[in-house]
Amino acid sequence: MLKNLTMSLNNITLPPNTICQLYTKVLVEAPTPVPTLQKQTDTNFVFLGKNKKHITIAVNNPAVLHLPDDELSFLMGILAACKLTIEDVAILNLAKNNPCNYQDIATRLGAVQVLLFGIKPGNIDLPLDFPPYQVQRYNQQGYLAAPALSLLQNDKAEKIKLWNSLKIMFSL
Repeated sequence: MLKNLTMSLNNITLPPNTICQLYTKVLVEAPTPVPTLQKQTDTNFVFLGKNKKHITIAVNNPAVLHLPDDELSFLMGILAACKLTIEDVAILNLAKNNPCNYQDIATRLGAVQVLLFGIKPGNIDLPLDFPPYQVQRYNQQGYLAAPALSLLQNDKAEKIKLWNSLKIMFSL
């Protein structure tokens, strides 16, 4: 008798209005379209990374396209500590993307967080100045200025200051 009851429950057909009334909330959300960002292949604006989390890391190194290998390795360690990868960020060498200001970074990269390594806020035309390691909000973006990666690599005290600021910036 139980077998017949189970069988009949599997064959219930409900009219469409009843199904709509049972499921008033969305069962599966369609992904919201992401606005198209500047492509990495644009020769006028070159960056390293996929920029999936809209975090821009600005550096200034005229000798290389993005970063020297040792600085890139050091930066990868910083990103890993922040639970980020190269996929999440855009590494922007201002020396290879000149001119470039904070408005370009906001509009072309959709930056939500901007890390400035070896770059003063005035170098990207930010209309405010703030000391290194201070997380600063402006124009609905978070900014953090720090010494160049080459200087941070071998200075434990500076690395600690950077880490304390990154914990604030990324809520770690």
